[in-house]
Amino acid sequence: MLLDFNRLGGLRVALSAIAFLVGAFLLLPIVVIVLLSFGSSRYLQFPPPAWTLRWYEELFDNPDWLASFATSFEIAVVVAVAATLLGLMASFGLARGRFPGKEALRALFLTPMVMPVVVLAVALYAFFLRLQLNGTFVGFVIAHTIIALPFAIISISNALEGFDKSIEDAAVLCGASPLEAKLRVTLPAIRSGLFGAAIFSFLASWDEVVVAIFMASPDLQTLPVRIFSTLQQDLSPVIAAVSSILVALTVLLMAVAAIFRRGKPA
Repeated sequence: MLLDFNRLGGLRVALSAIAFLVGAFLLLPIVVIVLLSFGSSRYLQFPPPAWTLRWYEELFDNPDWLASFATSFEIAVVVAVAATLLGLMASFGLARGRFPGKEALRALFLTPMVMPVVVLAVALYAFFLRLQLNGTFVGFVIAHTIIALPFAIISISNALEGFDKSIEDAAVLCGASPLEAKLRVTLPAIRSGLFGAAIFSFLASWDEVVVAIFMASPDLQTLPVRIFSTLQQDLSPVIAAVSSILVALTVLLMAVAAIFRRGKPA
């Protein structure tokens, strides 16, 4: 028995070491990029010879970068709202509906998540070209909503499936209308799923680059597209500064989501 405990302890140590190494392998490149954004070298030199905020100053002094920031943020906010609303309606149908082909419909909704993004980008480009939506704000929103919708459906569906519908039925029996019961009972109970859907939809739009490259125009470019086009011309530390801000925003949103879920009443 003592030998078994020793083996179990050794296995735990080995698994912990492997997990640490994998985590370090994934995080170290991000840490290096963040450090390079504060380096004084005009080139991406590591370790940096000195430290400076010059690249962040250049970033915020450049109107093209700021315009791309604003464009990405505006699109991501609209996509977060649209994907959450559409995901809520779809989730009610998938979680509570009883009709033939429900699982096939669920698979259809989740297709953008598993389809190769290049295939989806080419298909959207060809379709939107006929509708003259390429290079437009509306086209970006529709394309990114298609990408973000599966994340919203998964988050909201899981919350609905974990909600006791008898509570909503009790509200109806007490005199509330079905719509009022959903608005005042169900939606507050699944708010963590709604919040998660909004966060993941925002990030799916904010970080998307392949579809955005096909949708972009000279006058309308999201931040990932601006990074990609700049990389083709100049490997400037400004790109490291932009990447660091993207990482910081993503970490901040995920932290807010975690705090929200932790503070959710049981």
